[in-house]
Amino acid sequence: MSDEFYYDNPDSTVILKTEKGYPKLGATVDPGGVNFALFTKNGKKVILELYQNFYDDTPSHIFELDPIKNKTGNIWHIYVYGIKHGQFYGWRVDGRYDPMNGYRFNKYKLLSDPYAKAISGSYNWDEDSVYGYDKNSPMLDLSFSTIDSAKSPTKSIVIDDSVYDWEDDFHPRIPLKDLIIYEMNVRLFTMNPNSNVKNNGTFNGILEKLDHLKELGVNAVELMPIFEFNPNSIIRNNPLTNERLKDVWGYNPLAFFAVTGNYSTGLKIGEQVFQFKDFVKKMHKEGFEVILDVVYNHTGEGNELGPTLSFRGIDNPVYYILNKNKRYYENYSGTGNTFNCNNTVVKNLIIDSLRYWVTEMHVDGFRFDLASILGRDPNGNWIGDLSLLKDIADDPIIAGSKLIAEGWDAAGGYFLGEFPEGWAEWNGKFRDAVRKFVRGDEGLVGEIACRISGSEDLYGNKSPVASVNFITSHDGFTMCDVVSYNNKHNEENGENNNDGANDNYSFNYGFEGETDDPNIINIRKRQVKNFFTILMLSQGTPMIYMGDEFCRTQYGNNNAYCQDTPKNWVDWMRKEKFHDIFLYVKKLIDFRKKHHTLRREHFFTGKDYSGDGIPDITWHGINLNQPDFSYSSKSLAFMISGLDFVNSDVPPDNDIYVAINFYDSELKFELPKLLNKNWFRVIDTFFDSPNDFLDFPQKTQDYYIVKSKSIIVLISK
Repeated sequence: MSDEFYYDNPDSTVILKTEKGYPKLGATVDPGGVNFALFTKNGKKVILELYQNFYDDTPSHIFELDPIKNKTGNIWHIYVYGIKHGQFYGWRVDGRYDPMNGYRFNKYKLLSDPYAKAISGSYNWDEDSVYGYDKNSPMLDLSFSTIDSAKSPTKSIVIDDSVYDWEDDFHPRIPLKDLIIYEMNVRLFTMNPNSNVKNNGTFNGILEKLDHLKELGVNAVELMPIFEFNPNSIIRNNPLTNERLKDVWGYNPLAFFAVTGNYSTGLKIGEQVFQFKDFVKKMHKEGFEVILDVVYNHTGEGNELGPTLSFRGIDNPVYYILNKNKRYYENYSGTGNTFNCNNTVVKNLIIDSLRYWVTEMHVDGFRFDLASILGRDPNGNWIGDLSLLKDIADDPIIAGSKLIAEGWDAAGGYFLGEFPEGWAEWNGKFRDAVRKFVRGDEGLVGEIACRISGSEDLYGNKSPVASVNFITSHDGFTMCDVVSYNNKHNEENGENNNDGANDNYSFNYGFEGETDDPNIINIRKRQVKNFFTILMLSQGTPMIYMGDEFCRTQYGNNNAYCQDTPKNWVDWMRKEKFHDIFLYVKKLIDFRKKHHTLRREHFFTGKDYSGDGIPDITWHGINLNQPDFSYSSKSLAFMISGLDFVNSDVPPDNDIYVAINFYDSELKFELPKLLNKNWFRVIDTFFDSPNDFLDFPQKTQDYYIVKSKSIIVLISK
């Protein structure tokens, strides 16, 4: 953004006029100045500090708010004349310091505004200026120290969104049935020098790689967390290299309105807001939606030993769920604390945050990390339709945005299919069933039929599109690693390989890890194609993880949250090495787009609506109408009618026949009889490129021999 939007903040010699202000949370800019407001119910004294520069230790102005004049209910507020967009500020809240009863007020801590739209500088968590505790103390309570945390350069920044010109930008509003989601981490996607971008690891870096995304055919990017976070929060070294580990995933937010400066260029003193807006505007112009992976279930302040940076020092028992011993936090998230999501104040904060990202940042949707926590009451009980989840779905401003839930949490909650109307969900059952089936496990054919047809057992009261189908995501193995490793290899995370999931449903086909054996490489590539084929032929909303389209590897690390290294950066050389896989996935995505019968918004019924003897879906085995659903079965075939009798507005499509064989030997499948039409082979995953996916489909006989561990796809013409 141009420097014209910034100005020299007033120094201490400038007298600033103030008024009582009004109770609108955050920093609100108007032509005369800025209104500041902060919630605290239990705080006794509230102080606003202004800073001339983000690196200053000493404030230029200090305003102690009058609890009578500058307070409405539990919101403290003050209006300061003459300051503008770009002003640095912070809050101090004094009150009862009694951790044993949940109170952690500390006037020595400069606190970030929960409604701040930008944060300056960085957090130095390994320095006493932030930690401020006696390392030899048996209490190790980091929430109180007499060391002024303003000696950290971190400040909140006043942002005036009205100075940005969105031009004619609008939300693409791509229907879920047509969406193909590409999950990515902003930094990891282009950080590798072989990405050949100028702005590595940034939003601009993604824009420089748009040709790749457009060629692949995806139409939505799901960005792993971009809220302000501290990449230096892990005080642990890689035991193999002794290098400091980094929080590269960002699942520890510190401000729910502030886009992180970690993914922008420049000084990161407010420009990150406008660089992100530029990014969204460009993505929309190129036909992409932008979905944010948001974390509202916990914060980066951690457990009782974590630093006091914002919420904890503003009103700890309001913002967090405390256990019966008030010093400690409930830990449904597995990260040390749980946000009190169904407290009215916290609910309003989260909804206000979502509204901001929709209205001022123009994002198109959200994927909610550990979303089941948002459906729990303060006692941990699942309340679903009575929770914040329902409020979000019904909100008139958020309406129309994609809402995608991760339907489980670290406390054992698993609520797939139980989210309110308006929510889609990551379908973990789809992931697990498909991985096991492709591997060759038994007892899965019935479930696979259910998953391929949209998981009606979970979403029967909604639509197949509520099922976000995926094989891999950031959390776990990459697709290449699913077929290359029997076990996780997280030693470099410094947790003795105890972190990450143990049940990966993977198989290495004879060698653990990367290999030059052509036979092993061949079967692995075939299985990758099989994964993608099932994913793209299934009813629902497909999601793929960055780099899987050209066999990205994390070298067996299935929890690479702390690996900001070349081994974890997307290796763009693999696009050339596995160009056959990229080409296959590209064609497969295009095939899905061309056949609306693969993108239905209603479930199959198995009924013959036209009287031609062809139901909307029929299930087969090697013989017609004889599917083998026995426990030992490893094969399945089905035919989807090209006629959609529920949605009469769409023209007739090709009939599609799919046969799947995960036995160790080939099978001969009898093909359905067609009236005045023939079957043409499009896909056979057994063959190498380009014969695995034919640009000009070949006519078949009345049967097809499907090789071991292969899938074939035919269309009628």
